[in-house]
Amino acid sequence: MSFQRVFFASALLSLAACQSSPATESATTQPPASETPTALTGKTYGAAVSSAGAKPLSELKQVLGTQDSVQVKLIGQADAVCQAKGCWLTMKTPEGQEMRVRFKDYAFFVPKDIAGRTVVINGWAHREEVPVSDLQHYAKDAGKSEKEIAAITKPEEQLNFEADGILVAEKL
Repeated sequence: MSFQRVFFASALLSLAACQSSPATESATTQPPASETPTALTGKTYGAAVSSAGAKPLSELKQVLGTQDSVQVKLIGQADAVCQAKGCWLTMKTPEGQEMRVRFKDYAFFVPKDIAGRTVVINGWAHREEVPVSDLQHYAKDAGKSEKEIAAITKPEEQLNFEADGILVAEKL
């Protein structure tokens, strides 16, 4: 097989993989009581994730410290989800700020109806300045009005997260 054919076949497989949203059942795990109060079960999206070793979202500020980014597994509540594709979600920090969770390489999506559900996210938390164009795009994805979108005129310093996997806990 020629190099061009191999490259073309690889490119097609990569594109096909980005169009799917793989979901797998996660196994129930029993982490030490000091780490997570209860083992969570549910569906994972992206890389397999369990609740073992997850830190509460309320501890992110201490874990991040003065660093710009940190690899961490967090547990918290999904606040809002992209209503266009399920390609991002937000979580509220204890200070009331939104932390946007995007998915590594845009390789998976989550259900659009998981707002209010407990999630475990695994990946990288980081601080960044989000440009106006991105903020307006997110507002549009979230179903905000044209007036609300137009009111976004300044970039924002935000905590963001790039997840390689997410566990969405079963409804209680």
